[in-house]
Amino acid sequence: MSNDKPARSVRNESGIAIKPLYSAADVEASGGLAMLGEPGDYPFTRGIHPQMYRKQPFTMRQYTGFGNAADTNRRFKFLIENGQTGLNVAFDLPTQCGIDSGDAQAEGEIGRVGMAVDTLRDFEVAFEGIDLDKITVSLTINGAAAILIAMYLACAQKRGFDVKRLRGTAQNDILKEFIGRGTWVFPVQPSIRLVGDTIEYCAEHAPKYSPVSVCGYHIRESGATPAQEMAWGFCIARAYADDVIKRGLAVDEFAGRLSYNFNIFGNLFEQVAKFRAGRGLWAKIMKEEYGATKPGSMWLRMIAGGGGGGLTLEQPENNIVRGAYYALIAALSGAQTMALCCYDEAYTIPSEYAQRISLRTMQLLVEEMGLAETVDPLGGSFYVETLTNQMRAEMERIIEETDAAGGIVKLVAEGTIQSRVSAQAYRMQRAIESGAFPKVGVNRYRSAAEEVHKVEMHPYKADDAKAQIASLARVRAERDAAAVARALDRVEADARSGANLMPAIVEAVKAYASVGEITQRMVGVFGRFVEPVRFDHRDEELTT
Repeated sequence: MSNDKPARSVRNESGIAIKPLYSAADVEASGGLAMLGEPGDYPFTRGIHPQMYRKQPFTMRQYTGFGNAADTNRRFKFLIENGQTGLNVAFDLPTQCGIDSGDAQAEGEIGRVGMAVDTLRDFEVAFEGIDLDKITVSLTINGAAAILIAMYLACAQKRGFDVKRLRGTAQNDILKEFIGRGTWVFPVQPSIRLVGDTIEYCAEHAPKYSPVSVCGYHIRESGATPAQEMAWGFCIARAYADDVIKRGLAVDEFAGRLSYNFNIFGNLFEQVAKFRAGRGLWAKIMKEEYGATKPGSMWLRMIAGGGGGGLTLEQPENNIVRGAYYALIAALSGAQTMALCCYDEAYTIPSEYAQRISLRTMQLLVEEMGLAETVDPLGGSFYVETLTNQMRAEMERIIEETDAAGGIVKLVAEGTIQSRVSAQAYRMQRAIESGAFPKVGVNRYRSAAEEVHKVEMHPYKADDAKAQIASLARVRAERDAAAVARALDRVEADARSGANLMPAIVEAVKAYASVGEITQRMVGVFGRFVEPVRFDHRDEELTT
């Protein structure tokens, strides 16, 4: 009697069928090794540097920020003392949306999910005692990014750092905000203009600073597949590049400072393949579509971040194990920077204890697990090379489809991408609830009587919020009111004239104008974005 059963059908989240066994014939049928190359050489599939982590391990940049600037400064120093090599700053929702702490709209949210920032004074406190030449800083800010970039540059300059040598990055990817998070302020076109203003300004004044980190991360968290995450991220980067090129900048003047923030939760091999495929595809786009000639202009410089979408409230200790696998994915994928989620993030702002576990997880990969010893250790696997080719082809298909439908800017402005991603997120949630998509501890291996697992909750301190409001009031009382008024008038005038807004914004933040004051002047010219809400779950506009 035969026990032979037909193998179950398996597809990854990007829709690619997975075979039980792979051979050299599969690699050849999927496109061969034409896009492989060597590490450090075009098309950079195996890594953007010849020796990768053998020469320099990935930067460890935990996402942190809460309360006021002094609270956040203490946490920054704790992480640095524990071996962190970069900072990734979280801002509260009022700051992200261009609202001052003293505004009634900010009530209850001041410092809740990130650091509250109103004026340059807050940056001065947050980065006090931190060597910005040695620790690179990532600002996770979008709608108000131009203002926060200006504050960071002004803060560094005031402390005596050479802005032309300053390294760091800002997320500053507003198109994905329209798709995935919602901390937008201005309509689509003015928002893209502001992104272009920061790229143009930094190309001249802060040439080593990365003013945009295109963030497929949040598109993925919102419901996109891994292939869509990469493909739509590239479409967004092309939209920003097109805007800057129209201003007269050559691609090699700015492309080397574009960076990416991608997600790492999900199937290990699919994630590794998406990053290897993405590196080769981005290099091809920059070389063949944009005519880039410098290798650095073709590099997919990326942070493999978070993985929060994979965390669970149920059995939270399992998130420690998930986080270790996410870190392994990032290292095997050749990420330049890693920002690992913490096991308690499904509940709260991470505790020092949880952040240290995540930091130690990354350090273990370098110090004990051998992940820094050789480049692209999965390269040459029949499975990985086949899947890399298939993922690249799927990304190319999505990009072509997006372009044919009018381009990413049009599809975002009309809400098509948002509708698509929301529908996919709904279907995934239903699949988790039904058990069709396995989730350990959620729909698999649940105990009849689940134990209660204690997680240290981060308290919201109303007194800290009051202190932040009082601090803003002191700054307003002490600053030169006439200088602030002149600077804000210039912001408004430059917004109307079409001039690059960054010089005016830099002048305003140096005068201690607030985030809310500067934002309101631009809102008076640009207006506010009104989200186009669509309930089309048929996905007829773009096929899966």
